[in-house]
Amino acid sequence: MARLAVFTERYTIRSAVELTALTNFRLAAFELGHELDFVFKNELKYLAQYDAVLIRALTDPLNTAYVVARWAEMMGKRVIDTSESIRVCCDKINMYRRLQRAGVPIPETRFLDEGQVTSAVALGLFEELGTPLVLKAPNSSFSAYVDKVTAPEQFVQVGKRFLRRADRIVVQQYLPSAFDWRVITLHGKVLAVVEYRFAADRWKVMQRGAEGEAATVRGVPRDEAPPELLRVALAASAAVDDSLHGVDLKEIDGQFTVIEVNDNPTIAATEEDQANPEIYAEVIRYLAEGPSALAHLPG
Repeated sequence: MARLAVFTERYTIRSAVELTALTNFRLAAFELGHELDFVFKNELKYLAQYDAVLIRALTDPLNTAYVVARWAEMMGKRVIDTSESIRVCCDKINMYRRLQRAGVPIPETRFLDEGQVTSAVALGLFEELGTPLVLKAPNSSFSAYVDKVTAPEQFVQVGKRFLRRADRIVVQQYLPSAFDWRVITLHGKVLAVVEYRFAADRWKVMQRGAEGEAATVRGVPRDEAPPELLRVALAASAAVDDSLHGVDLKEIDGQFTVIEVNDNPTIAATEEDQANPEIYAEVIRYLAEGPSALAHLPG
């Protein structure tokens, strides 16, 4: 029997589906014969009593979640997410450079510093990469500080706004699609596959449509997912590390392109678990038993 802790924060439990997912982790642990407790910021001194830690809170190297990851690693405990995953995924420039070195397909990407965010540079990039372009702040999350631009003046305005958060920005080719694939991976294995279908005339998951409709989530059984999708997603995940990742991809003419790799991916009840409700038990098995517990999964 393992004693497991889930570190979370009250402000991260924003909806019933997220709270239900946390409960599902606890039920999965009990059914497998383990103990699981929720631990909050004012209870960190008790983490030494646990064998492994699952982080279900907003991750950032400046947040408490990162302290929890580093502490768990220093104590020799298994932890999801790892501190390495948090550092890389919370810095898109680091993440994209790793994907490039690993030969993982990504949109055409450029990194610009303050002196390069000019109308002249914008004109050259529009000509080279097409219109519109996507600008991203390196430390953005949940699609915040990610914008499309279609004119040099807008490019400079948005770029300078993003530079208030960082010393460089990411500029990428825009790849239109009706949905994004999301492949959730852990230690080189596929846990779940979903489609995030955008609201009508929208291009980001977090955007609502003109009538207020939200994006929809459709679970896809792992054995029905395109094999090339899984291969590319696993290669992208491995370029970061072997922690829990949500890999977002576009499918264009049968080719898969990685948009980004996310640490601490969303796992919400009735959404990411639709086709693979055993995802909770798989995560618990990994925390309690190690990588060998995932040997039966594709990867």
